[in-house]
Amino acid sequence: MTSAIIVAAGKGTRMGANVDKLWLEVAGRPVVAHTWQRFNDSPVIAEIILVVRDGMQLHFTELAEKFHFQKTFRLVVGGAERQDSVWNGLAAVARTMEIVTIQDAARPCTSEALIVATIQAARATGAAVAAQPVTDTIKETADGQVISRTVDRSKLWSVQTPQTFRVEVIRRAISAAREKNLRLTDDTAACELIGQPVRLVNSASPNPKVTVPGDLPFVASLLKDN
Repeated sequence: MTSAIIVAAGKGTRMGANVDKLWLEVAGRPVVAHTWQRFNDSPVIAEIILVVRDGMQLHFTELAEKFHFQKTFRLVVGGAERQDSVWNGLAAVARTMEIVTIQDAARPCTSEALIVATIQAARATGAAVAAQPVTDTIKETADGQVISRTVDRSKLWSVQTPQTFRVEVIRRAISAAREKNLRLTDDTAACELIGQPVRLVNSASPNPKVTVPGDLPFVASLLKDN
């Protein structure tokens, strides 16, 4: 059985002051409601853990009622950093769950096919991540102003969510990072720390994250087409 952790405790500072991107309306509902809907409707997900900022619990409960989300869910308070929020979410995962898939709440276009593919890969390997090969030319700079060199993109991939794991694997990986006082912004980096292989799962369909205001029109167009 598979649990989904939706990480919704961040503030999204790049969107602008006093703007909570998760609650911006796009295609008729808040961004986070679209993300939640994807996992609520997925037949391969048995439960949903939403990691939220303290004080926001009532807002999420009301969201579930408004959009008739029927799947079992629990609300967990997030931590100081994303890694802490994931750790808190893992503590709430039911003991019967073998697999956990971790999703950014601000990534509302994730397809059912991608969710399933990462789960299958995690069952086989222990860890998997949605990703796309880098297609742009990549430049490195030392000072942020002048190009230092061109980076070979042939081996580069851009990782996304869902990031999916056997439950015991990700608990062991994040525990190792916490013991070393490391602050990792990516769950697969914790797997690298313990030598756990992570399978790349090609995200064939657009799977953008809402980060800056300019992302909203593109996300809206994708959601309206689905």
